Amino acid sequence: MAKLSENTLAAHFIFTIFIVSALAENGSSFARTMDKKVLGMKKEKLSHFRLYWHDIVGGKNATAVPVVFPSRNSTTAFGMISVIDDPLTMRPELSSKMVGRAQGFYSAASQQEVGLLMAMNFAFMEGKYNGSTITILGRNTVFSKAREMPVIGGSGLFRFARGYVEARTHLFDPATGDAVVQYDCYVMHY
Repeated sequence: MAKLSENTLAAHFIFTIFIVSALAENGSSFARTMDKKVLGMKKEKLSHFRLYWHDIVGGKNATAVPVVFPSRNSTTAFGMISVIDDPLTMRPELSSKMVGRAQGFYSAASQQEVGLLMAMNFAFMEGKYNGSTITILGRNTVFSKAREMPVIGGSGLFRFARGYVEARTHLFDPATGDAVVQYDCYVMHY
């Protein structure tokens, strides 16, 4: 077998690099860098929303339905999971203008305190943000005065959203379990 010269090996190496690069640029790679303007992303802005979340757990118009019940021994409802479709209104009164719905679930995820794992979308149904959502995923220790949870994404006008929400209980009825919670949402988006 003939021995290849150093020049031939170098040329072969350069040619191989060229072919691999050309294939990657022609779509054989699953990822690529993009200019954000291609997606219509302009200047990033911060928006603030104040909404009231109405969690109705009983009666004929329940908006939170338990799908997994807690352990009998638990004082914190540990293990409970409820699916929600809660109204989001502009004022604390349920009769005030509804601007969206909180859809998702919460789960009692703490054995030491009433601490929920919240996973929900705020689906907006009014005005400029109609059809857009923000996604919230985080820990909610419901008997704390103020609770922060991260905004981890969104859709529509909230694509690439990030931020946080601050929840404060406005009203809690221990007899029914119903609650009205004020949500202040701080969302960075394009």
